[in-house]
Amino acid sequence: MSNIDWLGAFLIGLAGAGHCMGMCGGIASAVALNGRQSSFQITLLYNFGRISSYLVIGALVGGTVASSVSVFDSTHFLTVLRAIAAVMILLLGLYLAQWWNGLLKIEKMGQYLWKFLSPIAAKMIPLRSPWYAYPVGIVWGWIPCGMVYSMLSWAAVSGSATNGLLIMGCFGLGTLPAMILIGAGSAKYSQFFRSPIIRRIIGSLMIAYAMYSILLLVN
Repeated sequence: MSNIDWLGAFLIGLAGAGHCMGMCGGIASAVALNGRQSSFQITLLYNFGRISSYLVIGALVGGTVASSVSVFDSTHFLTVLRAIAAVMILLLGLYLAQWWNGLLKIEKMGQYLWKFLSPIAAKMIPLRSPWYAYPVGIVWGWIPCGMVYSMLSWAAVSGSATNGLLIMGCFGLGTLPAMILIGAGSAKYSQFFRSPIIRRIIGSLMIAYAMYSILLLVN
């Protein structure tokens, strides 16, 4: 993977601000308000915990797929995975542009795991200290999320555990500005990224990138 891929992952995280605010904004605000004078510290710790989960699962997925391809020497399998990754980005673009919500059906697949994890996070709130925000973020990083699943498909074809970690890390950093601002109660930022025009521009760019990736595989 190149620096362009890492930049792309960061930009997708940045562009998906509206979705992130919808998925995690409520808990982020609740956790931040819980800390009173330490709200900014709590917001940072919560988000670092969330990104830590992305790093772990990115490394696991990237390393597992890379090892499997190496052991079985299957370039065909890798090509199929690249096609799946491109389709996932396409679905993400359609979803963000509000043209088709098929990604939500894939998102539901993670609810089976989440029903076991969510009570763990719930028991940590209210926070006993600001530092408890970090483990809350770690657990919340596993919430069913179509954007995360789309990026994991990218991490899967990254070629190594390190690249998978970097892809998910850059994606996580891209989501950070939105989550910090919503923790601080910034309504204007939320309104900007949730506006239909901005969502359609972002979605169209992702669709174009996905189609380009598919064309490269076909040719």
